Amino acid sequence: MLLNPNQLNRKYPDARSGEIMAATVDFFESRGKARLKADDHARAWYSDFLDHIGRERIFASLLTPSEYGASDCRWDTYRISEFAEIVGFYGLNYWYPFQVTALGLGPIWMSDNEDAKRKAAAQLEAGEVFAFGLSEQSHGADVYQTDMILTPAEGGWTASGEKYYIGNANVARMVSTFGKIGDTDEYVFFAADSQHDRYELIKNVVNSQNYVANYGLRDYPVTEADLLHRGPGAFHAALNTVNICKYNLGWGAVGMCTHAMYEAVTHASNRYLYGTVVTDFTHVRRLLTDAYARLIAMKMVATRASDYMRSASPDDRRYLLYSPLTKAKITSEGERVITALWDVIAAKGVEKDTIFEAMAREIGLLPRLEGTVHINIGLLAKFMPNYLFAPHSGLPLIGRRDEAADDSFLFNQGPTGGLGKVRFHDWRAPFDSFAHLPNVALLREQIDVLAEMLASATPDAVQQKDIDFAFGVGQLFATVPYAQLILEEAPLSGSEKGCDEALIDEIFAVLVRDFNTYAVELSDKSATTDAQARFAMRMIRRPVFDQARYDQVWKDHVLPINGAYQMRP
Repeated sequence: MLLNPNQLNRKYPDARSGEIMAATVDFFESRGKARLKADDHARAWYSDFLDHIGRERIFASLLTPSEYGASDCRWDTYRISEFAEIVGFYGLNYWYPFQVTALGLGPIWMSDNEDAKRKAAAQLEAGEVFAFGLSEQSHGADVYQTDMILTPAEGGWTASGEKYYIGNANVARMVSTFGKIGDTDEYVFFAADSQHDRYELIKNVVNSQNYVANYGLRDYPVTEADLLHRGPGAFHAALNTVNICKYNLGWGAVGMCTHAMYEAVTHASNRYLYGTVVTDFTHVRRLLTDAYARLIAMKMVATRASDYMRSASPDDRRYLLYSPLTKAKITSEGERVITALWDVIAAKGVEKDTIFEAMAREIGLLPRLEGTVHINIGLLAKFMPNYLFAPHSGLPLIGRRDEAADDSFLFNQGPTGGLGKVRFHDWRAPFDSFAHLPNVALLREQIDVLAEMLASATPDAVQQKDIDFAFGVGQLFATVPYAQLILEEAPLSGSEKGCDEALIDEIFAVLVRDFNTYAVELSDKSATTDAQARFAMRMIRRPVFDQARYDQVWKDHVLPINGAYQMRP
């Protein structure tokens, strides 16, 4: 179930998608690990990678809606996901220019400015990358505040202000820039050109291959032709773009952890300490098995969330829960996977010639991009009442969405807000389908106690505004849709019969333990009432350990990783 670049076997409805993935893998494998690591340590700008992207028309094919591109162009979340996983597999430095290009394109494809859209499509065909000029040093990504001000001038406006943390802003010919019109206080998105003489590239704010810019506009001329959005539409475009692209962070984490897993298991399986193969130590087996279970769960959730992203419509907005869930939960799980693997390989994890060294250094960035974990977990709370207590039986059952089609609704999401009105199907149904697995049944019991607490000892208004307390409740709640997506994906993943049930139960043993941890943490919060603390303690369950199941997962899933993939030297 793990990505193996030597065995690309994802099924597509068209040949072009497979060509994109194969060409991407070939670029990295042909360069080899030594060159990849040397460029990383030298912080070398990846012009050769961007040249490859342009020459092979990869961003043009993946990120241009079919209405504006050639016959192989579409915005298809299913195939975008595998590309994000592949570039993440070779390093965050290569995932990043893809991610910020996707962000930069969001306000353009959401715009009514047809000329800007055609210009963007032409630039993608020419191999250009894009940038998303939202964040500022003082305000971060707070869309309610901006110091980028447009002042009326002959022929339009002049823009002055600075942006910070903006990837690709050193080269992007269309930088989607967020600001305000000074005399009307209207939000605005406009396209700026990084090569214009009134565009000042101040510095790279990070020490890496990426160029994450601080740039300034100094009386930069802006005309109506440059405007992408004006008024409330600019505000909505900012949030809706993040709704789409934060999902990609989960796939970046999956790719990074997968490469690290290959290195760690192969190293541990071929190393002897105290006369014993390292993988024969019980604690090593537990660490590697847990890491594998977490990684497979990450991939299953991200894959299933894609189906909901692709099925989104004005009447089906479930994706608004699953996108921040993917961002917050999967990226956090990625950190836990890397930590567990690092506990196994120890000093090997800092050796400069390993891929692991880069993954360990960079995995912590993903939970902290496109909003922190606290912000995204807090966002999930808005969905909690309807999700847990008001299932909607009229919503369609979603199957695998891997057809060759544009995900056009993502660029027509409409006004943001109303998250508390979003409805969901009954989360209990997938649990019922796997109720025969003991740890699935245990997690269901824990969730039932959580629901009882929320109904009987409902957090009051003060508690709901307490971010620390809300995060504690949110961590418990986030486990529910996370588990739901795993169970929905299980019949669709793995072999023709679906995912191995022994593996599913092992994954849920991990989730039960995690739920216990979150429950104890909630009981310890200063804002938690005595009644809520008693409910939290009632949530605790001991996972069911089955030696035969555990041994099967180790033998069938973890051990075969040894030597299954090694990057070309």
